[in-house]
Amino acid sequence: MTADNPDLIVVPARYGSTRLPGKPLLPLAGRTLLERVVANAQQAARLTGGCEVVVATDDRRIADHAHELEAVAVLTDASLDSGTARAHAAALRQKTSPRRVICLQGDAPFIAPPTIASLLEILRNGDAQVATPVYQLDWPRLDRLREHKLVAPFSGTTCLRDAQGHALWFSKNILPAMRDEDTLRKAEKSPVWQHMGLYAYTMEALDWFVEQPPGTYEVLEGLEQLRFLEHGWKIATAPVEPQAHGLSGIDTPADLALAEEAIAKLGDPFPV
Repeated sequence: MTADNPDLIVVPARYGSTRLPGKPLLPLAGRTLLERVVANAQQAARLTGGCEVVVATDDRRIADHAHELEAVAVLTDASLDSGTARAHAAALRQKTSPRRVICLQGDAPFIAPPTIASLLEILRNGDAQVATPVYQLDWPRLDRLREHKLVAPFSGTTCLRDAQGHALWFSKNILPAMRDEDTLRKAEKSPVWQHMGLYAYTMEALDWFVEQPPGTYEVLEGLEQLRFLEHGWKIATAPVEPQAHGLSGIDTPADLALAEEAIAKLGDPFPV
């Protein structure tokens, strides 16, 4: 990496959420969702060095708020259908092409700066061109995931990893299946790793991704990272601690209320 090719953290922030319109501008414990995500991104950029932060949005109101937060913002095409596509569009708008891009969704206020930073370090020092965080479930968390899937079967994504920490597969099913679970439960942690929805890409991988049609299993599972695995790309997984505040993203008014409760109970993780 050189100073002329900094890495980039893109915060896709779309106004037109069906279930929660204007979501990035909504307050959470006195700060907007966008303010919280941008602060985490900026702190991660300071931790890694050689990294810039930009908000990618389809709406002038969000761009104006980003500027109030002293963040760079770019307006991207409202027809883009995913945060990944919006991150790619923002990367193409930079004066010099970034070597690596992190896509940090603008509705994910609890992803800690060290988690974000760890993905850049993996891509800088490893052999993969995509990286994403995972955390190992203890048995109570696994039991809660199983219970939740009875009513919301496509919530929560699990990951199988090889001995070098590369992803073998991601699924909305709970993987792996387990024989003799009673014996396995004598250990503190289960064999199940859960995925956290955050990605880092080399620019080469991101360019490739937006040019490819969705893969067969990507469509069946509803998981865009399977597009890479179906075509033989390596995805490195970064083991991290589970988020104390629980929610990976804010999608509904109920999620926002739960996030308020979590902050009231556990404290505010906003970086200072």
